Amino acid sequence: MGSVSHAAMISSSKLSYGGGISYNKYKNPQLRTSVVSLRNWRASSRNLGVLAAQIGNKEIDFSDPDWKTKYQRDFESRFNIPHITDVFPDADPIPSTFCLKMRTPVMEDFAGGYPSDEEWHGYINNNDRVLLKVIHYSSPTSAGAECIDPNCTWVEQWVHRAGPREKIYFKPEEVKAAIVTCGGLCPGLNDVIRQIVITLEIYGVKKIVGIPFGYRGFSDEGLSEMPLSRKVVQNVHLSGGSLLGVSRGGPSVSDIVDSMEERGINMLFVLGGNGTHAGANAIHDECRRRRMRVAVVGVPKTIDNDILMMDKTFGFDTAVEEAQRAINSAYIEAHSAYHGIGIVKLMGRNSGFIAMHASLASGQIDICLIPEVPFHLHGPLGVLRHLKFLIETKGSAVLCVAEGAGQVWYTTMFSYQKPDVHL
Repeated sequence: MGSVSHAAMISSSKLSYGGGISYNKYKNPQLRTSVVSLRNWRASSRNLGVLAAQIGNKEIDFSDPDWKTKYQRDFESRFNIPHITDVFPDADPIPSTFCLKMRTPVMEDFAGGYPSDEEWHGYINNNDRVLLKVIHYSSPTSAGAECIDPNCTWVEQWVHRAGPREKIYFKPEEVKAAIVTCGGLCPGLNDVIRQIVITLEIYGVKKIVGIPFGYRGFSDEGLSEMPLSRKVVQNVHLSGGSLLGVSRGGPSVSDIVDSMEERGINMLFVLGGNGTHAGANAIHDECRRRRMRVAVVGVPKTIDNDILMMDKTFGFDTAVEEAQRAINSAYIEAHSAYHGIGIVKLMGRNSGFIAMHASLASGQIDICLIPEVPFHLHGPLGVLRHLKFLIETKGSAVLCVAEGAGQVWYTTMFSYQKPDVHL
C-alpha cells in the first residue's frame, strides 16, 4: 500500500501495492495498413515480429557486441516502476496489514501484525520478476516469431511481479482512497470497483469514496463523492455499467490535484483506457512536483485488448461474444441473398483483437481486415479480387472489418502505389 505511485496492475484478488507494470504502450506496434483473408492470416503474420523490431528499434546497432546488454538496460529503464521513496527517501515502511487468512479486516493495531502468530507466506518480494517472453524462437520464419534482430537472438526481458508486499508505506487508518471510472463503459467495471473496495477493507482502509462521472467529478460542484464499503458494493457486480458513472474529458490536471488535496485523497484508483491513463500519469507527475504523499494506481480498461504486457483486458471476452451476434446476423442476410455480401465493422482503432477473435470464434467470416496486417484492395492479391472469387465459388461472402483497418495515414509511413482499377 503506497509503494506504487503509478501504473500498478491489479489482479482480481490482490492489489499490487508493491509493484506492477507500465501499461501506456500499445500491445501491437503500428506497422502498416492492414487486411488479410483468414486463409492468409497465418502466412502474413510470420513476419510481424521482425517488422516490429526493424521499425521500432532502428537505433540499435546489431554489429555492436554489447547491443543485447544495452537493449536490456533500455527496456528496464523504460518500464521502471515509480516508488514513493523516490520522492520521500526517508519514508518508513510498516508491516503489511493484508492477509487472506483473516476473516475480518484489521481494525486497530495496524502495525502490530496479525491476530495469530502463524506466519503467512503470501507476499511478493520486491525483486521478483516475470519473464516477458517464454518462447525462444530460432528463426524469424517460425510461426508467431517475435524477433528483435534478424538472427532472432534470445534476449531476456523481465518485468516486475505484481502482488501484495510485506511492507507498506501508508497507514490504513490515515488513507482516504478514491476510485474514478473514465471514458466509455466496459463490461466488468463494477466487478473491478467491488474488488478494489473489498481489498482496501482487508488492508484496514475505512475511508473509501467514489468520484462520480469520471474526472469531471473532481470539479463539478453539483457532484458529490460517493462513500463506498463492502455493504455498498456487495451485489454491484450483478449489474452492468458503472456504479460511479463515466464521462470523457474533465478539468485541468492542476484543478484535479487541487481537489484531491482539498478532499484529503492520498490514494487514487483510475479505471480507464489510454487517454485516461495519460491523465493519470499527468496527475502522478503533478503530485510528485508538489511533493504530495499520494499514490496513483492505474487499472487498464479497454475492450480492445491492446495494452502491453497483459494477456487479456477485462471486457474483451464480452465484446467478442457480443460481436458474434452481429456477425451471425450478417451471415444470415448475406447467404439469403443472391451474391450477397455482408460487412461487419467492429471496434478497434489501432488493434484488431476483437475483429480477429470474433471472426475465428464465429467460423462465419471469409475475410477479416485488421490494422496490424497490410493489404491492397486492388490487384491480383487484393481484397476485391478475393471477394470476387468468393462470390463466384460460394455465392456469398461475409467480411469483418476493424474500424482502424486501412487508414489513409498509414500511407505517409510507407511507400504507396496507385491502385490498379482493373480487377
